[in-house]
Amino acid sequence: MVRMEEESPDLTSKVYKLIVEHGKEGILQSELWKALNLTSRDGSRLAIRLEKRGIIKREKILNSGRWTYCLVPLRLPVQIKSIESLPCIICPDEVKCTDNGVITPYKCIRLERWVMQEYKEKQVSV
Repeated sequence: MVRMEEESPDLTSKVYKLIVEHGKEGILQSELWKALNLTSRDGSRLAIRLEKRGIIKREKILNSGRWTYCLVPLRLPVQIKSIESLPCIICPDEVKCTDNGVITPYKCIRLERWVMQEYKEKQVSV
């Protein structure tokens, strides 16, 4: 098992990365420790440290008749998928589009339709 004395910023990064990889669902504390070959004591200390930094949340849950924690990231990295279909990328008017021009993102019908479509898709998946 990895001991706390051997802890490094690299280990903390590995813990956080594994939590983020599990997304909004999070990961059980025990699964995390097993995956990283940590003792439960050392793993708990790392999780508490990440929680104090404000980058994860520890949610107490009942799992298989035992109380444990689910570790959930408070922020997920931005995914390129969120803008892959953005109409501005292929817009023929993109070079003429400015904040105060005749063509502007504030009044763009293509952009408005895209935003509304993205919003509707998010509402359906929630």
